[in-house]
Amino acid sequence: MSLLTLSAASYGVRGKTLLNQASMTLRPGELTVAIGPNGAGKSTLLRLCCGELAPTGGRVLWDGADLASIPPWRLAAARAVLPQASSLGFPFTVAEVVRLGMETVGRKLPRAAATAIINASLASADVGHLTGRSYETLSGGERQRVHFARAVAQLAAGRAASGRDDLPQALFLDEPTASLDIHHQLLLIREARRLADSGVAVFAVLHDLSLASSCADAILLMRNGEIVAQGAPDMVLTPDWVRQVFGVETEVLQASGGGPAFAYRLP
Repeated sequence: MSLLTLSAASYGVRGKTLLNQASMTLRPGELTVAIGPNGAGKSTLLRLCCGELAPTGGRVLWDGADLASIPPWRLAAARAVLPQASSLGFPFTVAEVVRLGMETVGRKLPRAAATAIINASLASADVGHLTGRSYETLSGGERQRVHFARAVAQLAAGRAASGRDDLPQALFLDEPTASLDIHHQLLLIREARRLADSGVAVFAVLHDLSLASSCADAILLMRNGEIVAQGAPDMVLTPDWVRQVFGVETEVLQASGGGPAFAYRLP
């Protein structure tokens, strides 16, 4: 069963093609990771998938229907997005920022239920101890974790408001670990994996091949606005593909935890 399908989807602006003929599928219960150099089209692909951009060619389907035809309120219950950068112009507390994720779909929830969702979401991102802090006083990494908690809260509120624990949902993460320390990179990826295991379709853009390989069910390898390879991590993240796409020599090592680790050098 597919939740989201791109069929030869393209996107261009001012005569420049940023994404060309991309075809892919996101399925509930799977974590898909897009990997590629800067400017490869990863963020454009993610923005098409979540409905932020409309394709200039091809189709984007959500559960069989054209994504653009789905009402915003319905999408708000079904998908959450963590962009590369988020800014707020008001002195909200951390708890208030997380509550913003529930505004569209969770405003009719009982107060106790809403509070429970907020607290669980804060804990999932390891920001529960920052609940009363002003968002403006946080570091970049702390802010990113707060917005991750906001996205988690949005999905939880969508399930609660619909009365369906099995509501088809997707989570989109655009370079979610870029500003995080090692501990919180692993924590966030573990939480993304947990959400996928619970039935959410998770799509993430990452740069760390070792991290991607450790968590992903499927890898999309991108270059120059195209998906050049997709499949299981061990089939896509090979020395040959990494050389072709990134221009580096790669050695795939066996990490102590059992997963692969990648060592790079320039040719």
